[in-house]
Amino acid sequence: MTERPLLQQVPLFAIVGAAATLTHVAAALAARELAGLSPMAANFAGYAAAVGVSYLGNARFTFRRALWHGPQFVRFVLVSLLGLALTQGLTWLLVERGGWPFGAGLAVVAVAVPALSFVLQRLWAFRAH
Repeated sequence: MTERPLLQQVPLFAIVGAAATLTHVAAALAARELAGLSPMAANFAGYAAAVGVSYLGNARFTFRRALWHGPQFVRFVLVSLLGLALTQGLTWLLVERGGWPFGAGLAVVAVAVPALSFVLQRLWAFRAH
C-alpha cells in the first residue's frame, strides 16, 4: 500500500480523530456524571476508551501502515502518552485550578491535543520506512 499524500492524510486524520475524540468525550462525561469520578479520573477513562480507536484508525486509514508493527506501535504509544499528559495537564490547569466547567476544559483539550498529535504521528510514529 502506498503512502497517502498530506492533503489526503489531514482529512482522514480529522475523521479518525473526531471518532476518537467523541469516544473520549462520551466516556469521560459518562464516567464523570454516571460513575461520579473526579475530573482527572474521568478524563483518564475517556483516554483509555479512545486510544484503540485512534491507533487502529490512523494506522489503517490515515497513514496506511501495518496494524501490528512493534516499533510503530511503541512510537504511537509514546505520542499517545504525551497527549494524555497534555490532556491531564490542561484538565488540571483549567478545571481543577482555574474553576472552568468540565465541558469547557474538554473543549480546549479537543482542539489542542489533536493538532500536536497529527504532527508527531505523521513525522515520527507512522513515518514512512
